[in-house]
Amino acid sequence: MTLTKPRRFVLRTVLPLFALIVAAAIAVFLLLLWSSTGANQVAIERQESLLGLVVSQAQFTIAHDQESATVWDEAVNHVKRPKDVTWIDSNLGSWMHTYFGHDAAYILDGHNRAIFAFAGKAVADPSAYGAVASQVTPLASKLRDMLRHPDPEGYGERVLSPGASEILTLNGRPAIVSVKPIVSDTGDISQKADETFLHVAVRYLDATFISELARDYLFTGLRYATSLERQAGEHLYPLKSSYGQTIGYFVWKPYLPGTTVLSQIAPTLVGIALFVFGVLAVLLTVLRKRSLKLRASEARLNHLAHHDSLTGLANRAHFVERLDSELANVKNESLAVLYLDLDRFKQVNDTLGHPVGDLLIQELTGRLRNIVNDPSSIARIGGDEFTVMVPNFRSMAQIEHLCERIITAVRNPFNIDGNHIFIGVSIGVATSPQDGSERSELVRKADIALYHAKSAGRSRFAFFGKEMDVMLQERRTLERELRDALKSDEQLQLQYQPLYSAKDRRIVGVEALIRWHHPKRGLIAPETFIPIAEEAGPIEAIGERVMRQALSDTKGWPISTVAVNVSAVELRNPAYAMKVAKLLLSLDMPPGRLELEVTESAFTDTGGQCEHNIRALRALGIKIALDDFGTGFSSLGRLQQLAVDRIKIDRSFIQGFGQSANDEDIVEAIVHLARAKGLKTTAEGVETSAQSDYLSAIGCDDLQGFLLSRPVSAGDLERLLRTSVEFGAFGKGMN
Repeated sequence: MTLTKPRRFVLRTVLPLFALIVAAAIAVFLLLLWSSTGANQVAIERQESLLGLVVSQAQFTIAHDQESATVWDEAVNHVKRPKDVTWIDSNLGSWMHTYFGHDAAYILDGHNRAIFAFAGKAVADPSAYGAVASQVTPLASKLRDMLRHPDPEGYGERVLSPGASEILTLNGRPAIVSVKPIVSDTGDISQKADETFLHVAVRYLDATFISELARDYLFTGLRYATSLERQAGEHLYPLKSSYGQTIGYFVWKPYLPGTTVLSQIAPTLVGIALFVFGVLAVLLTVLRKRSLKLRASEARLNHLAHHDSLTGLANRAHFVERLDSELANVKNESLAVLYLDLDRFKQVNDTLGHPVGDLLIQELTGRLRNIVNDPSSIARIGGDEFTVMVPNFRSMAQIEHLCERIITAVRNPFNIDGNHIFIGVSIGVATSPQDGSERSELVRKADIALYHAKSAGRSRFAFFGKEMDVMLQERRTLERELRDALKSDEQLQLQYQPLYSAKDRRIVGVEALIRWHHPKRGLIAPETFIPIAEEAGPIEAIGERVMRQALSDTKGWPISTVAVNVSAVELRNPAYAMKVAKLLLSLDMPPGRLELEVTESAFTDTGGQCEHNIRALRALGIKIALDDFGTGFSSLGRLQQLAVDRIKIDRSFIQGFGQSANDEDIVEAIVHLARAKGLKTTAEGVETSAQSDYLSAIGCDDLQGFLLSRPVSAGDLERLLRTSVEFGAFGKGMN
């Protein structure tokens, strides 16, 4: 039988090549599998060694902790008087627990009988020692033998007294038990081995020790078990006494670098193999390949014409076509158009670069797809602008819920290349048929609603209302009236909100807050007129007026800090630092008393003038606070680079306690990072005792909010300060 040329080519060329490639791929895979297994084993052995070292070091540390109080003439004298429980507890009991983290402490007399017991975070009856006596007594006896027969060579430079330590099971729990003699530090007190009092320290290894070990050394899922049972992927490390007896097991999921690397490169290897197979297949199907390639090119061009290349979402052209189609669809009884605009996205691009901005857009797209029922209804119509269409929505509450979910999702931090980035999103909504049935009309009204959402403070949503067109004209009127208010001494007034120490609820400072009392409109919020002042120009005159009055009002107050808000517009003035210096000099005010609160936009000024002014102000001794931290782009990774002295955590995070699963963790991370960088922290918007207690517990320095005191006039604050001084009522507040 004569073979055709194509068949002969397949048998003589293609099949051998395929076989060779398959064999090579298998060999490479087996080599990688062998090397990854070896790497995994080495990593596990290192983690086991680390566990052993940590436990051993813990034994030494506990004994060393004891010596801080047991090698002491005072201790020798006081334990001879067992009725002096208060002194013994303060120095040898609860102090060991609060300062070193020991879980229990016992003091034994010369007959190994307990005269003092501390267990369960409180002083206990000495009889409590009976629960552990059978395990601890051998250690005490061993130590007394050492005291009778001291080592002539001593115990080393770092050890002040002999000791006996062991890993035991106490009450069913693993524990390090260390016994140390209570001896003289001067040598002036003579002691016999059988008369020496002993101090027993206990540190359990299955509670806080486990959590600290997992946190400090990144042991995933670390737990303690008494048996060999384990789940898939977990590894056991036996916890043994010095006699080789297995007490229990540390169980965790070890880091496996070999498996990680293999899982990362395996797709690449598979891709290369598939690519090679594809190239060979092309040799047999050239004509078909060309046809498929042409069809694929046409499909891709069609896709690119209607979709955004970065996110894969519909683009503006596709959005317009889809919106026209949905409006023309008689089955749609209602349609909502959501206009989304990211807050502070430009600062991310300017500060961290466009590649990070692109990654942020992609991750944001993923979050939107997880929220919107029909991902095809999402479109990217600009750099940081998106739209969402919701046909046949049931009620306005459904759209409100969708907007709230989007805002919450975007407010959670983005982890991009090691940078924790906080941004926000503002949403404008227009609905059909209520707001119109034409595309251009709906788009225009959604855009107007978006403008009002941004004007209301960002990270908000707004539905289009007929009054919004009127509000645009109202804004222009408000600008004119604000200029008139500057000429008056009565309309623009200051109030002061106290700043309380989280530790002792003492008033340590005040923040000056401007209020506009309009003769006809009443009280106008700063959120309304400050953005107008920034855009229209009067902000510099307002800022100078606020600072001068605040410094004058507070000059004689018994506080350490006077905080004044400063706009990025003011900081862009090259002469700003000089103006502040002259004002302080004219009022004879020490610069260290003034704290200027700036927003994150001041640090993203592309011209660099804001940061130049900030550096100059700090050089004068003026403190800088980063206000509303978390509402801008807020990269935790850049925190160490910012020239600030304090971080003010935005009230939105505090109010989210107990509602959002992430707000407490975010605030705790901010506080810990700030403390590591030597920065003070202030929590804004504290309105409940639970919020106050939690913030104090995680180490926040200062608190501010309605729970403690609302903003008050200068006269009211002076009375509050006088009352606090006279009656020791610091922190009572004026709610």
